[in-house]
Amino acid sequence: MQQKIIMNQNKFQNVINKIKLLVSDVDGVLTDGKILISSTSEESKFFNVEDGTGAAIARYAGLPIALISGRYSKSTSIRAKELQIDHCYQDTLNKTKVLHELMEIYSVSYDEIAYIGDSLVDIPVMELVALPITVPNAHEMNKKIALYTTTKYGGEGVLFEVVEKILIYQNKYHSVLDKMKKDKF
Repeated sequence: MQQKIIMNQNKFQNVINKIKLLVSDVDGVLTDGKILISSTSEESKFFNVEDGTGAAIARYAGLPIALISGRYSKSTSIRAKELQIDHCYQDTLNKTKVLHELMEIYSVSYDEIAYIGDSLVDIPVMELVALPITVPNAHEMNKKIALYTTTKYGGEGVLFEVVEKILIYQNKYHSVLDKMKKDKF
């Protein structure tokens, strides 16, 4: 699938250059939206390992990531901890309230935030931020609001794709990879 950017490249470049915080929904973005519940009520989700790479690259670049999920899941808490994401809000339908908390924590404004969302509960936040992003299998209303639609579907490495896109446009990607290679490899 071809990525979708709704604006000319120069304007998109100007928007993305200002991004200082990446916020994402979880189910349908970091996962494929499926929830496995066993007969003993244990819940499981599938996360993509590539998003771990994306989170690591973002840390090296100084691009904080926060998660806001409409439902609570222990699996989400575990994954956020693995990704070293400090701010993971769950059981939160009023995502704009959390967005405002994050804006204070990180001292950023709307024009410095990218948000990845796929469902109706994400729309109020997507309408506020400078860079609303969605996935190809998102609700149609999210697709209409998004300035960028990923090539990856939810659960297929969306976070990694978005981090790469932001850092490439900000001309930081290769220097961040070089720093990671020196430090980690």
